[in-house]
Amino acid sequence: MCHDCSAEPGPPAASRRSFARFLAAGAGLTVLTACTPEAPTAAAPSSASPSVSPSPVGTTASATPTPDLTSAAAAPSEPAPSPSAALPGQFSLTDPASPWLIVNKHRPLVPAAYAPADLVRPAVATTASGEAALLNSTTAAAAEAMFAAAAADGVSMLLASGYRSYSTQVATYNGYVASRGQADADTASARPGYSEHQTGWAFDIADANGVCGFQPCFADQPAAVWAKANGHRFGFVVRYPWMFHPITGYYYEPWHLRYIGVEAATDMANRSIFTLEEYFGVEAAPGYP
Repeated sequence: MCHDCSAEPGPPAASRRSFARFLAAGAGLTVLTACTPEAPTAAAPSSASPSVSPSPVGTTASATPTPDLTSAAAAPSEPAPSPSAALPGQFSLTDPASPWLIVNKHRPLVPAAYAPADLVRPAVATTASGEAALLNSTTAAAAEAMFAAAAADGVSMLLASGYRSYSTQVATYNGYVASRGQADADTASARPGYSEHQTGWAFDIADANGVCGFQPCFADQPAAVWAKANGHRFGFVVRYPWMFHPITGYYYEPWHLRYIGVEAATDMANRSIFTLEEYFGVEAAPGYP
């Protein structure tokens, strides 16, 4: 919340002169940030580190003591480790074959046309065909276990869209651009080489009732409700959660599940951390650089 700095009582004249020198020395921006509205909690990545105020360049003799900025001039401390660092097992955040791969609008796949070497068709109910019915072998096995558990609870979950090759993503993204313009397309579809679907670690689900497929109202359907509450037991998270688009770069997609492993997904759930960017300590990616 922004405090109304103009309403605060002014300092004595001598203090005002000293304060003016303080501003002129380069520390004014730090003081003025006290009136900058705070970002919503959901939009502030946990990896953000506090800024350090610059020390004054020079001083002149004055009856008023100069503020002691020794501590502010000290070297910044090392950033706090990411929550994921507490896990005994650690995986790469950049290798496309790693379950902890982070791909977003700031972190493209390398190579851009990467294709998993172990694509398989999971034994689950699906509305997809061709390559869209495929997942990498690890994700496929976890999906089979999750779909079976959902069915045991009376929830009929369907695989709606799995793997998407680089060439398919080119066509998909260009279709969005042609119909909606690039700015709007970038909020709904990943650019080629920036899609989780290309990794085999992610897929979209649907509910057997056929209601609200790929629409915001899908969040209230049994498959979405069950997956959100239980997905971590099988290594899945809802990759693009509600109101975290300033971090993930995408609006809520309750149908898009991402495999990161049971240990990491459960730890995220226990800590109430909702985005991979925050959990793995990488910067927010609201838009393309």
